[in-house]
Amino acid sequence: MAFAVFADGSANLPKSMLEGINLLPNDYTVDGVPQTYWGDVDQFDGHAYYEDLRKGKVVRTSLLNTQLFLSRFAPVLTQGSDIIYISMSSGISGTYNAAKVAAEELMELYKGRFIHIVDSLGCGFGNGLLAVRAANLSREGLSAQEAAKILDEEVPHTCQYFTVDDLNFLKNTGRVSGMTAKIATVLNIKPILFGDATGHIISCTKVRGRKNSIETLAKKYEEKRLEVQDLPICISHGDCLEDAKLLADLVRAITPDVEIVICQHEPFSGAHVGPGMLGLFFRGKER
Repeated sequence: MAFAVFADGSANLPKSMLEGINLLPNDYTVDGVPQTYWGDVDQFDGHAYYEDLRKGKVVRTSLLNTQLFLSRFAPVLTQGSDIIYISMSSGISGTYNAAKVAAEELMELYKGRFIHIVDSLGCGFGNGLLAVRAANLSREGLSAQEAAKILDEEVPHTCQYFTVDDLNFLKNTGRVSGMTAKIATVLNIKPILFGDATGHIISCTKVRGRKNSIETLAKKYEEKRLEVQDLPICISHGDCLEDAKLLADLVRAITPDVEIVICQHEPFSGAHVGPGMLGLFFRGKER
């Protein structure tokens, strides 16, 4: 590997996609009890986690702090490697800024070493796909400086669209107003959400009913997709596997031979979107 690639548990990656990627843990609490998610979504019991949310258990998340980055990056720099870290969106977490502070401090200490923090402007597979791309570039022998430029240019083409079954989870974390959540629940309105150019989660359209929301996600793929997909199409779900399979079938109807990865949505951002979240992630023309 030409440089070391770091991501964290919010990248939503299964073991099959983790080659060449160093994962940092995410800490959260469930009803006040500390939990650590180490990042391999295959080891995550999504059904139990989202059942807890359905039962009203409260999950609190926290950003990755500067000290964690200092402690994990320093040994790699000591060995003479440069580093690229793919961060979750600066629009939804202070993790990006914490990583930037650590990078600046370490580059002062380790003269000649290079650390680049990529603001993915996304979460889940929205930063996971960029981490996979970074690992591929490292295996190809590119320098960290060359890869950093490519990855920053890839960010606007990392499309991420999702819908939620219950807006109250977004309401509870301040992403939507209480009145919006109440009206949407009464009218069975399902928003189609995405990470915008600043990394904030916004609604791009609203439809009525779950089936319509799934079909709209597939239409977004058809509208935004690139003809050649050199990374898998990724679908994550908040304990709604049958809906994820339906979405995969709709995507395959558009591009029959495309590789599709389906897995549970990781717990860190899963606390904000709740059970029933369904997301579609792919390289596209634009967000």
